Amino acid sequence: MSGRGVAGHKVVGFVGLGSMGGVLASNLVSAGFQVVAHDATGPARTPTGALWAPGPAEVARAADIVVLSLPDGIVCTSVVRELARARDSRVTHVVDTSTVGVAAARELAGLGPAYVDAPVSGGVAGARRRSLMVMYAGADEDCARVEPVLAGLSDRRRRVGDRPGQAQALKLANNFLSATALAATSEAVAFGRAAGLDMAVMLEVLNASSGRSGATADKFPEEVLTGRYASGFSNTLMAKDVGLYLRETKALGGPAAVAPVIQALWEAFTAAEPDADFTRVYPFTAGA
Repeated sequence: MSGRGVAGHKVVGFVGLGSMGGVLASNLVSAGFQVVAHDATGPARTPTGALWAPGPAEVARAADIVVLSLPDGIVCTSVVRELARARDSRVTHVVDTSTVGVAAARELAGLGPAYVDAPVSGGVAGARRRSLMVMYAGADEDCARVEPVLAGLSDRRRRVGDRPGQAQALKLANNFLSATALAATSEAVAFGRAAGLDMAVMLEVLNASSGRSGATADKFPEEVLTGRYASGFSNTLMAKDVGLYLRETKALGGPAAVAPVIQALWEAFTAAEPDADFTRVYPFTAGA
């Protein structure tokens, strides 16, 4: 892995060292980059091998490319503005791995530094395995400029469009499908259990049948059947993403027959168990 850092990209800034951001920043260190990182909670989350910066302004003075992993568009906007306005800022490009929505990505693209919209999917475990999917969109020259950094984040990457917001649209569509599959599978498994079926047997048959999904193939065997409920993604974030999907769908004039039902379920789950692992939607749905 070492040596992937190339001339002109050896120093990379990183802002946001939460569950996902911390792993992504660590991946960049392992890929041979010098990482200058900041997190609002303080230096405790700084990955081994990275340098701590007390604020985004200090990150801006150290790196020309800065990666963001932040909770929402409001925080991203604040950070990008600070990066752009910092005295002696070197920042030319921002790679945003956050899920902020289509409209926010378009606004962020107009704040100064070239903006590459690059949300991720695959969870914290996928980030550690470098199997995380990085879907990204931006102008040709901007994507080419940040490609070595994207390669440092994960071994799986796909450019999906030529303007910011397009990767956000795909990420929201993906998370809506994930949220729907997990909720529907929870209801179906609860139904089978009520009829006396064994969960492991149900999953075996479902995964060899037309009902197979990411929920039956991954989330249920790994998190629900084992009772771990530790995927690393919270119901609060899923509710936020489904809400974003529904708002963006309405703004674009798309169909929205299923989304309101799914949004209501995830909002109810989040209200009942704030910040629970999102795979705990099964016991919530089943009334366990």
